[in-house]
Amino acid sequence: MPGPSILIRNGRVLTAPAEPASRADVLIVDGAFARLGPRLTAPRGARVIDAAGGLVSPAFVESHVHLDSALTDRGRCLNQSGTLFEGIEIWRALKAKLTLRDVKERVRRALDMQLKQGVLYVRTHADVSEEKLVALRALLELREEVRDRMTLQIVAFPQDGLYGGPAQLERMEEALRMGADAVGGIPHYELTREDGVASVHKVFELATRYDRMIDVHCDEVDDPQSRFLEVMAACAIRAGNGPRVTASHTTAFGSYDNAYAAKLMRFLDRAKIHFVANPLINIVLQGRTDNYPTRRGLTRVKELWQAGLNVSLGYDCLMDPWYALGTGNMLDAAHMAVHACHMMGRAEIDACYDMVTFGGARTLDLPPQAYGIAPGREANCVILPVADRFDAIRTRPAPTRVIARGRLL
Repeated sequence: MPGPSILIRNGRVLTAPAEPASRADVLIVDGAFARLGPRLTAPRGARVIDAAGGLVSPAFVESHVHLDSALTDRGRCLNQSGTLFEGIEIWRALKAKLTLRDVKERVRRALDMQLKQGVLYVRTHADVSEEKLVALRALLELREEVRDRMTLQIVAFPQDGLYGGPAQLERMEEALRMGADAVGGIPHYELTREDGVASVHKVFELATRYDRMIDVHCDEVDDPQSRFLEVMAACAIRAGNGPRVTASHTTAFGSYDNAYAAKLMRFLDRAKIHFVANPLINIVLQGRTDNYPTRRGLTRVKELWQAGLNVSLGYDCLMDPWYALGTGNMLDAAHMAVHACHMMGRAEIDACYDMVTFGGARTLDLPPQAYGIAPGREANCVILPVADRFDAIRTRPAPTRVIARGRLL
């Protein structure tokens, strides 16, 4: 149930991507934004919050994280090579010992970290390569447990490949029957290129059959011959479901020659799929086989954004076998994108902020009434002690207030 009415005074309110914040008061009634405007009157019994000129922003969106492995490292730095593939091997050993209690305890702590950083929308991947589906069961239970304050989407993710084992396809379908929100894949990790192509086609087939979204770990390698993104684009064009499709990572895109990349960009414009970049993790994992110059190992974030395609950002890993650091603050991901993607112009910096807010909401395919600060929409927002997007990314502060479902947390 929503709490008492809330009036936020003296805020700088963000209402749309790429638009500057505007001075306004914000009135929240019955869990929804009721009015925006100057010098609003507080209803009887309302809680009044002075934003003191701070930024009143839609809540942050975590577009890509693996909560099932979160907090398993705890500073031990288990991955000595720093590579994606050693991380997968370490996780393979860890997931064989997972218990429902352990996963839920770790994920609750991780969600609490995110909540305090103003993250109220999270898309997490659940490894469904483990035969008992322990991680998925835990995350499904937690999705209901946190529903009153956070939106948690779960992607059924076959970490060892959709065709990596004899029972994997059945486990994927079981995961969808159990209630996973999206179908995942990892074509570059399949045993052969042919298996990779087949896996993308199967993901689209399953999404149609079960009416689910798609989020595929796609081309998360430095190999310029890893070209499963074109397969995803082709499938999305033919199915006409691009707005429900996400290509995550796509780091090989940064290694393609420009002639091929230009051709691919035209297909992507037709497909209208979403992209998630994970700059914190991929600048660490990628380029490990290079000497010098060493590639950044990121997708073409700037070029995709300039082309008008939707890009959002994820933390990806939080103190786990792939990334030993992390706080859950989405401004960390935006800050790294500014640097690693050469997005230092003012509009580009603002765009990186929008990638962890408005862009993330589009990636998660949130209904219009569920995101953004406008009358009639569900009241989910944060107040930051800064005046604009620029200073938010520059200083990366924690929110002074977090409001979820119309309640002050």
